[in-house]
Amino acid sequence: MEEYGAEEAESKENIWCRETVPKVFKIVCCTLPLSNTDLVSLLLASPSVHRTLLSCQPLWEVLNLRELKKAGNRLIAALSLPRYRHVKQINLEFARDVEDTHLMLIKDKCFSSLQSLESLNLNACQKISDTGIEAITSCCPQLKSFSIYWNIRVSDLGLQYIVKNCKHIVDLNISGCKNISDQGVQLIADNCPELESLNLTRCVKLTDEGLMSLLPKCLSLRSLNLYALSSFTDAAYRNLGLLSRLKFLDLCGAQNLSDEGLSCISKCKNLESLNLTWCTSVTDEGVISIAKGCTSLQFLRYINLRNL
Repeated sequence: MEEYGAEEAESKENIWCRETVPKVFKIVCCTLPLSNTDLVSLLLASPSVHRTLLSCQPLWEVLNLRELKKAGNRLIAALSLPRYRHVKQINLEFARDVEDTHLMLIKDKCFSSLQSLESLNLNACQKISDTGIEAITSCCPQLKSFSIYWNIRVSDLGLQYIVKNCKHIVDLNISGCKNISDQGVQLIADNCPELESLNLTRCVKLTDEGLMSLLPKCLSLRSLNLYALSSFTDAAYRNLGLLSRLKFLDLCGAQNLSDEGLSCISKCKNLESLNLTWCTSVTDEGVISIAKGCTSLQFLRYINLRNL
């Protein structure tokens, strides 16, 4: 009798370890924002946990190598594994050792693993140039979100590769890419009609011509960041009134923006957030037009408006 009881207890323990524990691990992994390093460590917990976690495809759709050393080599190694063959998000932000050669190797060895990729973050990866962008975007036909802020090696040619290879871009961040010119913005205008979010912060080569070519063609924009772009004038700002879906607009440092330009922006009825910090030409009249026209506005920042 005692022997039977011991066997039953052992059987229950085996069931617990084989079935219950893996299910708990799966719930935890799907609920908490675990890093890829943590997930890989959990694979070693037991064979049952290993099988259960590998069977949960959503766990392996995100590859986060943010700020990690040797991220380029880690990325190549990860994409070579079957569990990452349907990855949808890759984050390499501040992974500063990532170079063009890594992205070219991925194109050669892991091309099929990126066919479902929707989001790619290369922010502050300053060793990447247009060559690397061409290589990685050629693998990502489903890419929707691309971010590569603060990279002075990226030029209009890089944008040409992006719009050529990725036909579904809705979110583009090229903040601080100081070699982007009006020609690059024209490429965006001509090829990204469904664009919803665009960050052009500190793209200092841009002129009115670039913005005027962009706005009439990207009418789906909901978020537009024009921070620290002091060269634009009302000639370009007038077209902001065309963006009926716009919710977020950052014009910090728009020194040439006048009340006339603001009156056009006031046509953006869905605008919820507006930054007018250091818009030194704006007066009470312009702010009043925003207050009357932008009826959805929830946040207005207007530090250092000297004429108020």
